[in-house]
Amino acid sequence: MARRHDPERRQRIIDAAIRVVGEKGLAGLSHRSAAAEADVPLGSTTYHFKSLDELMVAALRQASEGFAKAVAEHGALDGPGGDLAADLARVLGHWLGGDRTGVELEYELYLAALRRPALRPVAAEWADELAEGLTRRTDRVTARALVALMDGICLQVLLTGAPYDEDYAREVLGRVIPEGR
Repeated sequence: MARRHDPERRQRIIDAAIRVVGEKGLAGLSHRSAAAEADVPLGSTTYHFKSLDELMVAALRQASEGFAKAVAEHGALDGPGGDLAADLARVLGHWLGGDRTGVELEYELYLAALRRPALRPVAAEWADELAEGLTRRTDRVTARALVALMDGICLQVLLTGAPYDEDYAREVLGRVIPEGR
């Protein structure tokens, strides 16, 4: 029997894995649940992703594009000048005010790296890329501190269910940024 050519199958499996995690949490993700959601044979998921960790890595990599996209759309890292704290607070507000399920999913996969070492390099990539982008507007140490602070603000909003407070975010981010930057 000839194999049907399906170049989009791998991507459909990743998209399905993200939907499964969004609906059932990380504990609900398996090769079987991803296959069912993608409407593909179970063998397709194991062909494209030898382990569940490989599937989670692909899902995390794709999910983590959400915040990067928000940053790019707002131009918060484009060149010097302007109020960096206000720019970052605005980006956080846009991201947290959008698809909340997507934000929660991104953090669920991100935090899964605590227990799944295979996810750690992808989680670190997100932080490293954001910090690197911030070095266009500030020094390296401040950039890392801003990433950590933004992570903390996002986690507090997600965990407490409190509304995002852009003025508060601008204030605390501004306290980390050295004068004149």
